[in-house]
Amino acid sequence: MIKFLDLQKINQQHSDEFKKAIGRVLDSGWYLLGNEVKQFEKNFASFCQADHCVGVANGLDALILILKAYKIQGLMKDGDEIIVPANTYIASILAITATNLKPVLVEPALNTYNLDTSLIEKAITPRTKAVMIVHLYGQCAYNDKVKEICDQYGLKLIEDNAQAQGAVYKGKKTGSLGDAAGTSFYPGKNLGALGDGGAVTTNDPELAEVVRTVANYGSKVKYVNEYLGQNSRLDEIQAAILDVKLGQLNDDNQRRREVANRYHAKIKNPKIVLPHIVSPEGHVWHLFVIRTENRDQLQQYLADNKIQTLVHYPIPPHKQTAYKEWNVQRFPITEKIHNEVLSLPISPVLTEDEVSYVIEIINRY
Repeated sequence: MIKFLDLQKINQQHSDEFKKAIGRVLDSGWYLLGNEVKQFEKNFASFCQADHCVGVANGLDALILILKAYKIQGLMKDGDEIIVPANTYIASILAITATNLKPVLVEPALNTYNLDTSLIEKAITPRTKAVMIVHLYGQCAYNDKVKEICDQYGLKLIEDNAQAQGAVYKGKKTGSLGDAAGTSFYPGKNLGALGDGGAVTTNDPELAEVVRTVANYGSKVKYVNEYLGQNSRLDEIQAAILDVKLGQLNDDNQRRREVANRYHAKIKNPKIVLPHIVSPEGHVWHLFVIRTENRDQLQQYLADNKIQTLVHYPIPPHKQTAYKEWNVQRFPITEKIHNEVLSLPISPVLTEDEVSYVIEIINRY
């Protein structure tokens, strides 16, 4: 079986370095808010070309903390609206509703699967306070038009960067393109921990300070609580692990591009819609997502031929029971995407023979 993502093989590459990193944490006797987190925050900020990084417990918390911080700063209030793609993982939207803000769902462009920039202005109302772009599947969703719209209407631009760590737009990396960005270090991400983890990156020092304080029970000084905070901290062991893997992230992303390029060049089945590439450096191929009208049939065919695939994602957010008040809404492009997408195996440890086999089997479908 060709695994969709062989995390064991990915992480075994770093086994010796992981043992040293974990040993360092054990020897220090310091497990939270210590030197490992500080070092990783510094290095990840530099990687993203951002001035500040705050390590947090997970990617959902990263987005929640950004929105909470904006509310504390008086820039948003309950009931304000955030424009967000209808086609996204539900975490993007959960962060908005969790902070008593209102998601305004906007359709994606069918070719990129990312937010359709041409539809943003139509969704803006006097209550709109931000646009949240999602760099879905690893492709940068930022462009000059999004920035222009946000500037024109005085909106914050928030990046959900959970899937695109290392993607580049005109020489600048995701995580530093907007006013603030939330990212995830879930084990399956391009930069994955050995458990949960996340971070906020920003060039705004005040925002970074508020995020850091809110994430630590609303406290800068122990037992002195300035805000109604929460407990959301990246621990020392995960920070040490991530710092090891960060050094190889550019190489890993380049290997993903090589695999994606082979898929693009060699998959010739007319039943398959291949992903659109806006720019080579703007995509880090967290996922290689194809479309076909008979997705479930294709997935079973690939499984029968010992190729593991996944669906990202089978049910759009507006059709989830969690948001049952939206179930009657129609977002035809989003629904088409969710009904047709299938993610092929892609990772930095996929071998050339495995890639060739996937291509051969898909072309025979």
